[in-house]
Amino acid sequence: MAGRRKKENLSLIDALADLCAEKEISPDVLFDAVESALKFAYKKNFNKDDNVEVEINRDDGSFHVFALKSVVETVEDPVIEISLEDAQKISPGCEIDDVVEIEVTPKNFGRIAAQAAKQFVVQKLREAERGVIYDEFSNRDSDIVKGRVLREEDGNLIVEVGKTEAILVPSEQVAGEDFQPGDMLRAYIAEVKKGGKGPQVYLSRTHPAFLRRLVEIEVPEIQEGIIEIRGVAREAGARSKVAVMSKDPNVDAVGSCIGQRGVRIQSIMDELGDEKLDIVEWSPKPGVYIANALSPSKIISVAVSDEDKNCRVVVPDNQLSLAIGKEGQNARLAAKLTGWKIDIKSFKQSQEDLLPYDMHEVDISDAMAVVKPRQKKAKR
Repeated sequence: MAGRRKKENLSLIDALADLCAEKEISPDVLFDAVESALKFAYKKNFNKDDNVEVEINRDDGSFHVFALKSVVETVEDPVIEISLEDAQKISPGCEIDDVVEIEVTPKNFGRIAAQAAKQFVVQKLREAERGVIYDEFSNRDSDIVKGRVLREEDGNLIVEVGKTEAILVPSEQVAGEDFQPGDMLRAYIAEVKKGGKGPQVYLSRTHPAFLRRLVEIEVPEIQEGIIEIRGVAREAGARSKVAVMSKDPNVDAVGSCIGQRGVRIQSIMDELGDEKLDIVEWSPKPGVYIANALSPSKIISVAVSDEDKNCRVVVPDNQLSLAIGKEGQNARLAAKLTGWKIDIKSFKQSQEDLLPYDMHEVDISDAMAVVKPRQKKAKR
């Protein structure tokens, strides 16, 4: 009988070890949960108010119930106290105020405990598993993950990421994209929340940081710290702008992000679908940065008002609609990227309108797309 019980106990240890590995839970967390369950079962089934602890032997799987009693001169409460004389019979050398352990394991405790503790252990397991999931994804907050679409629920896409189900809500989905169950997608971890049913992982494909991370992944020079992303402005599904700078004068920031024959930017574009992407060079000179941000339009001049961060940009007559963009999108993104309010004028308009008194033209010769307007020849 004892041999059979020992074999069952070892099987229990093996099963718990397998469960820890499968659920990626610390063995100590699981054993603590089982010991708590057995303690609860002991008090419930044997009507005991003793101050007890339950220990599981990690090697052979055997378990023991110990009553904890304080050593006192005069016993007033035998449930929690023991005389010095009696205590020394159990633990020679103990003294007043020590705590002794007295084994009180019932003979039929195993079967009853297993039944009574099952629900409690399952609950603890779920809590521990949820904690593992929360820790994993909270540490990966602001990262990109790849997952498989499982289903759609009220417009939400439920995406399997690792061992959890993440949520891509409609507002974080790009208009026009159509993912079906079984499709693989990449998304940005926008938020991780603790909930009553466990942690909830919220994804995004519209967040500007999703684009930032895509660029970082594709450009080794950014990972190496040679190139830095200084700003991202995005209208998901339509157009985006990313401003970059190089810390090495021998490295072209924009060229590195585009890659040889456009291979790097093409990988990003493949992920973005129909969304257009402008990689522009950041500059500490506001006028140059503004001119670059209005890419792909060419620029004649930039005048700024430093006090309120307003500026007037002059472009060739045939570039006005390009600079402004469809429904003002290009100008809007450039303003968002630079933090400046941008008023765009054609060259003809600038000749007719006086420059506001609080503005002054700045040198933009370092800008990437500077042009000089053709001057009309005087009639003879």
